[in-house]
Amino acid sequence: MTDPQQSGYSGDPSWQAQPPAQPTGPQDQGYQPMYQDPTVQAATSAQPYQPGYPAADPGYPNQAYPAATDPISGQPVMAPGYPPPGYPVATPGPSTNGLSIAAMVVAIVGALGLCGYGLGGYLGAVGAIMGHVASKQIRERGESGEGFAKAGIIVGWISTAIAVLATIAIVIFFVWLANQPSSSYDSGY
Repeated sequence: MTDPQQSGYSGDPSWQAQPPAQPTGPQDQGYQPMYQDPTVQAATSAQPYQPGYPAADPGYPNQAYPAATDPISGQPVMAPGYPPPGYPVATPGPSTNGLSIAAMVVAIVGALGLCGYGLGGYLGAVGAIMGHVASKQIRERGESGEGFAKAGIIVGWISTAIAVLATIAIVIFFVWLANQPSSSYDSGY
């Protein structure tokens, strides 16, 4: 076997070939690790040695071997499907509360219902109540969607207020129309 340093490999110096350990007595006739870090005291000596694996090295926590590097580019070589080290891993955030989205949609439909004589705005009250319930669920469950719930509450109550004003205006108009004298339009035929 050739020395990796002679073949042009420029890796971690702690993993370069070390001279084999010489047995010092009958107690050392078993397997010997290729390299024993002098800073590692009794913790690694109590671990049984497994053939083919290097001794534990505190420079590489939770790894049996250091990350392999491409000898040409010097970049780490990773297994397919895994991101290279140092890249952020995307983790899913909290789920969005479905009731908050429904509250916003119902409140918007209620606001659009104001175009039909203003009476469709009463649907906004349903959206606002749904928004209040969704806001409570979001606080309890730690979900996202607080903005949807607030939009449902605000748009819902505004469309409900406009619907109430439109209803009052329509009632006043019909009361006024009923109190008008009907003879003003008679032409006398």
